Amino acid sequence: MDERELAESRRRVRAGSLDRRQFARTLVGLGLTAPMIAELLGPRPGHAQPRRSTFTPTRRGGGGELKTLWWQAPTILNPHLATGAKDADASRIFYEGLVSFDPDGNIVPDLVAEVPTIDNSGLARDGLSVTLKLKKGVQWHDGKPFTADDVVFTWEYVMDPATAATTSGAYRDIARIDKPDQHTVKIVYKSPNPFWAKAFSSIIPRHVFAPFKGARSREAPANLKPVGTGPYRYADFKPGDLVRAEVFPGYHEANWPFFDRLEMKGGGDAVSAARAVIQTGEYDFAWNMQVEDDVLRRMEQGGKGRLDIAWGGGIEQIFFNFSDPLREIDGERSSVKAPHPFLTDPAVRTALSLLVDRASIQEQIYGRHGQATANYLNAPPTFRSKNTRWEFSPEKAARVLDDAGWKRAGDGVRAKDGKRLRLLFQTSINAPRQKTQAIVKQAAAKIGIEVEVKAVVPAVYFSTDPANADTLAHFTADLQMYSLVNGSPDPQLFLQPFVSWEIAQKENKWAGRNSTRWRHDDYDRMYKAAETEMDPVKRAALFIRMNDMLVQTPVIVPFMWRGTASAVANRLRGTEISGWDSTFWNLAHWYREA
Repeated sequence: MDERELAESRRRVRAGSLDRRQFARTLVGLGLTAPMIAELLGPRPGHAQPRRSTFTPTRRGGGGELKTLWWQAPTILNPHLATGAKDADASRIFYEGLVSFDPDGNIVPDLVAEVPTIDNSGLARDGLSVTLKLKKGVQWHDGKPFTADDVVFTWEYVMDPATAATTSGAYRDIARIDKPDQHTVKIVYKSPNPFWAKAFSSIIPRHVFAPFKGARSREAPANLKPVGTGPYRYADFKPGDLVRAEVFPGYHEANWPFFDRLEMKGGGDAVSAARAVIQTGEYDFAWNMQVEDDVLRRMEQGGKGRLDIAWGGGIEQIFFNFSDPLREIDGERSSVKAPHPFLTDPAVRTALSLLVDRASIQEQIYGRHGQATANYLNAPPTFRSKNTRWEFSPEKAARVLDDAGWKRAGDGVRAKDGKRLRLLFQTSINAPRQKTQAIVKQAAAKIGIEVEVKAVVPAVYFSTDPANADTLAHFTADLQMYSLVNGSPDPQLFLQPFVSWEIAQKENKWAGRNSTRWRHDDYDRMYKAAETEMDPVKRAALFIRMNDMLVQTPVIVPFMWRGTASAVANRLRGTEISGWDSTFWNLAHWYREA
């Protein structure tokens, strides 16, 4: 179904000449998720009920210890200063948002009493405001009440430029927040907002963080000793190693959580983490199983655990550095003021994109938890471009370089105007990524490109340390590889790492999300247009055009649409891993079968 057909069917539904349910079934068949169908069809009676386990506990706690493994160790427990999933997930143990997204992409209430809709007067028809009724009787871990003041403060904290919050992009379109009473907030937007739920995924307490808003944000004791509303409260934290939590007696859901204690062990590697859950049963859960599929299948024969794969917006990709990592300007390498000596040549980037053997990477490394792709946006299907194709062809890559004047020198390495095609390719220490590096390096060598590979300890590579040049935000290499995960069924923020105002640099303490330093006025304009486009068909078309620009320029080389693969003990239940949210989005309802 193309854009014209979709728009016509939508018009007929609204006019009453096409049955709403019949059209909804058609959209489900096309692979659209519940929120996307809701956007296309407009107001509907009620909201989809979130999936919940039928298990009903009779008392809070009593379940012993929940032991989890993250092979990327968290370094901070402030969700608004987090870099990468390891910090965000660790923070989610303690902090909650207004809403979450379940595996089907439905909006699930957390700190709101109900999900706002047009029918319950929560959503304004013009998209300019949303009114939220907050859940009553919610306490912070120090016993203070959760109120509308905390919601307002979270916005103020994030939007203070001196805070340098990594989540600020989700809040920029808010004009003001009104507080009719202590349990109601009205969020007013600067312009029509087609997806209000992208912000407030973690609310922080005003009484704890108020003295540390702005330039003192990194000094807050609560960055390491969190005070949230979640099912578990802080017990201990060793940055780069271990998080311990204990049941919160005042949690706002009766008889939850099930466990008495929680351990989140960080560090190590994905293979060891998988073995500790699936094969030996020492742990209950392990995150992000970037392990060759044949290795995981052998482990599963042990009978202690299983692999759980959730599909969302995760994409493994290679990033080009559009700045020069070897040149230092004003104490900053990879400065926007220093263009890259040869990656600014489209021919070089195109040639490199032809050297990624996606078929081999999927077959030899990712197996069932990866799908080869040329797209950055892969889900929901309504946003997946049909205009892109991937190709592995060293021969074609060589011709592209020949035609662009990059000729082999005496040592076989290509050169042009005194510049040699020698690259540093970095990523985190992780077996599948090192094998991917090797595949690319081998293909590059065949056509006269010399690639040096570098693997950085995950705790360093994904850290927020502004003084460490080995972080992905500093990007002091020519190429780098890591995965980005779309945190909601709406791709707006997922496309944000390529807008010009998100460029990571010294000025913003390398907190910007754009590590490539690429900028394009057309991309910026499309991004801003999508922020306020209320017609879901036109908005989807903008997203597809942005995807195509990233892939065809190219700015990145997406190569593997990754499912979120987790190792789960056979007796652990309630995890319901969502491809659209934090691994711990449903942590309050995890339990162990007898």
